[in-house]
Amino acid sequence: MAVSDGETITVLKDMGLVTNVFDEASLACLDGFLAIGHTRYSTFGSSTWRSAQPVYRPAGPAGFALGHNGQLTNTEELSQRAGMLPGMAASDSDLVAELVGQALSAVSGEAGLAEVLVQVLPQLEGGFSLVLMDANSLIGVRDPNGLRPLCLGRLRNGWVLASETPALDVIGAEFERELDPGEMLVIGPDGPASHHPFDAVRVDPRLCVLEFVYFARPDARLYGKEVHGARRRMGELLAQQAPVEADMVMGVPESGGPAAEGYARASGIPFGQGLVKNRYIWRTFIAPTPEARAVGVRRKLNPLRENIAGKRLVVVDDSLVRGTTQRSVVSLLRSAGAREVHLRLSCPPLRWPCYYGIDIPSRDELVAASRTVEEVGQLVGADSIAYLTLENLMRAIGAEGEGFCTACLTGDYPVAPARQGRALQATGSG
Repeated sequence: MAVSDGETITVLKDMGLVTNVFDEASLACLDGFLAIGHTRYSTFGSSTWRSAQPVYRPAGPAGFALGHNGQLTNTEELSQRAGMLPGMAASDSDLVAELVGQALSAVSGEAGLAEVLVQVLPQLEGGFSLVLMDANSLIGVRDPNGLRPLCLGRLRNGWVLASETPALDVIGAEFERELDPGEMLVIGPDGPASHHPFDAVRVDPRLCVLEFVYFARPDARLYGKEVHGARRRMGELLAQQAPVEADMVMGVPESGGPAAEGYARASGIPFGQGLVKNRYIWRTFIAPTPEARAVGVRRKLNPLRENIAGKRLVVVDDSLVRGTTQRSVVSLLRSAGAREVHLRLSCPPLRWPCYYGIDIPSRDELVAASRTVEEVGQLVGADSIAYLTLENLMRAIGAEGEGFCTACLTGDYPVAPARQGRALQATGSG
């Protein structure tokens, strides 16, 4: 976290879970009226203290702090502009802070953080939602494609920026709106002021479709739609598309639950619980190695044997990336006595890497990239397997006229293909 009292910005950050880093004593030291906080999800680049966010630079009257969700694709070019050799920046987020800091140090007069950002932001390519602060202002930015979410909320005596709307609910803030793709919102003493620093030609809304499938909390709202309802409709359409005779429909906790409810409702097969989740285990998808992901799944999920034994199960999960979770789940269910296991995925096959902040950097890691549907089913040990089609996924979301990035499903990247290679050399990610 970074906190300002109007004169000084204090930054406190460390490695580990939020509850391990902050306690009542450490929070008592953070005195001020303006703050940003961020938990970094590392993709490219290492998970180190130096890469933890917010990033801070002492440029300007009191310095500034920055938090970044996403990943840049032109880091090599930006490193050259900043005069930095490859690897000098801790992450692409650190590189953005360096560019902003250099620009702030070069200006004179009344130019401040917002004015400098208007110069720096058009240089950035890729996925980025940013929150920045100096001593007296809070700034939010979405990239021209709006790949990563960012919203604005209102408190009785203040304003809030957040990646997801549930964060507003927790603190009693009222949802105002989502920031537009390509928008920079500056919140000062007089309230929010909207700016549009990017060329209008670059503005092409492409929210990551996996926000609806997996990443967003079910109570979040995106494009005016509640995520839980969209996931339930995914399950309903999946039941129509890929029916099977079974005794019980169950979801893989937790993001598979709403789609499982929808599948059960549309199919008429009873919905039940087959797995219990340990709520103190992190998302296994983002663990850094296959071994860590496999161990995480075993620690995270445990079967309800009396509910499972002797039954034909429809197991609904949100997506299949590396297959680690699904192999472990099928094995757990069979060891608990399941007679049949039919796997249903509420997302089309992920066949292409993501360059914009999701940890699927190589096709070699995507089991569906080089295998048929039947081969994937054999790999995970299911009796049958089926994916929701892209057409039905869009029908389930129901955000007509809105744009989505489906690059990991289709290979259609919103950033020009000539720039994708540079993403492989990225030094890190917010």
